[in-house]
Amino acid sequence: MSKNRHIVYAYDVTTVEQTDTERGQNKMGPKAREVQMKLMRGLLDLVVLQFLKAQPMHGYQIIASLRRSFGVYFGPSTIYPLLSVMEENGYIKSHWDLENDRPRKVYSITDQGADLLNCTEESLTHIYRKLAIGEGRIPFNGNNLTINGLTNSKKNLNGNLGNVKSNQR
Repeated sequence: MSKNRHIVYAYDVTTVEQTDTERGQNKMGPKAREVQMKLMRGLLDLVVLQFLKAQPMHGYQIIASLRRSFGVYFGPSTIYPLLSVMEENGYIKSHWDLENDRPRKVYSITDQGADLLNCTEESLTHIYRKLAIGEGRIPFNGNNLTINGLTNSKKNLNGNLGNVKSNQR
């Protein structure tokens, strides 16, 4: 097996930044991009499982989805061996789709793969919360509020509820 198996290539940083901006996300700086690529390398199998949880896909669809969703390119020499190992481990299964112009091997997640994905999601959530609490930040409905900000928000909410009650009288 090649030692280059999990190398990530950014395909066009300006295109990725434009796409991120179009989605309403902040532009990623070089350090943030580096962190994202490290995470993608380490979590590639889990990202593939997440894609397959949504729908069965063939290899090229997975490659295209990674590029579209994360702005990184993993080539066939990375994806197909990974899919093979995941199938050997029982996390995914495949079948040949012979009804199109050319045969394609379609992959889908197994119960064992779904269990692994659920366990990993719980573990990542736990790690994220530990990191967030360690920095005085608490995840709240997808937003990160500081503990002081949460206290101030609660005061504002209570004040606004008082105004609503007095307006209803």
